[in-house]
Amino acid sequence: MKKIEGLKEEQARWEKIQNEGENLLEYLEIIDKDNKDDLSVAKKQYEQISKEFGSVETETLYTGRYDRKDAIVSIHAGAGGDDAQDWAEMLLRMFLRFCEKKEYQARILQETKGSEAGIKSVMFEVNGKFAYGNFAAEAGVHRLVRLSPFNSDNLRQTSFALIEAIPLIEDNKEFEINPSELKIDTFRASGAGGQSVNTTDSAVRVTHLPTKTVVSCQNERSQLQNKEKALAILKSKLIQRKERERIEKERKLKGQHISAQWGSQIRSYVLHPYKMVKDHRTGEQTANVDAVLDGDLNLFIEKFLKKQAK
Repeated sequence: MKKIEGLKEEQARWEKIQNEGENLLEYLEIIDKDNKDDLSVAKKQYEQISKEFGSVETETLYTGRYDRKDAIVSIHAGAGGDDAQDWAEMLLRMFLRFCEKKEYQARILQETKGSEAGIKSVMFEVNGKFAYGNFAAEAGVHRLVRLSPFNSDNLRQTSFALIEAIPLIEDNKEFEINPSELKIDTFRASGAGGQSVNTTDSAVRVTHLPTKTVVSCQNERSQLQNKEKALAILKSKLIQRKERERIEKERKLKGQHISAQWGSQIRSYVLHPYKMVKDHRTGEQTANVDAVLDGDLNLFIEKFLKKQAK
């Protein structure tokens, strides 16, 4: 039903643009071409239609199998100590602000705080239209260059953080996990959560023994809910792993070069000696760093999607 409603909404938007376009053509046939007021009205109508068309056209770029799915996003601080952990927390804020702008629902599932500042790692769930399609465009290494607030000499510091994104695939009946291949541990949750989350061993860690894949969840209200969410995330990770292996196998058969995307630096954020954010995959850049760190990521995501579509 959710998919049907989404398709109906998409169809209605296209029909609205078509009707507005036809109305504009009819208007252009009857107006006085020498009348500046008439031409001004036509121009405003055209600009509005173009804006709406651009919006729905962008949605056609989400061609991935799971692009419409919800997403599980993880941020891991890289080398750089307190600076890297602070950078990871800055990225978390950036993505949460992006979710607000997109009217997505975001919920933190697992978080490990840094010893002095920031976060070592965090995992959060994002629910909304094209959530995975958007965050898949953000997956990779993000690099920050700035004057460090964590050393007395105020020296320039380079920090790194890794972003992972997987689609939340809870409805796949074809892929089942053998319970004998799982190791399930419980431990005491370290952060805020539901009732009694800090006084009982409610957090759950699930390990898939054949692949050594580990998933933890601690912010649900009960141990059972944490276990169910961890298993859903594990299933999504294993499905994505299987899909990645299939794609790499096809590339090898076709003789295509396989880039090491896991460790690739996809974007740099420079705050000193100048201000610039540059996406190394598309070449897109902007000097408005503050807007980007406040969640304005649409330009980078759209450019990435268009490049992939080509």
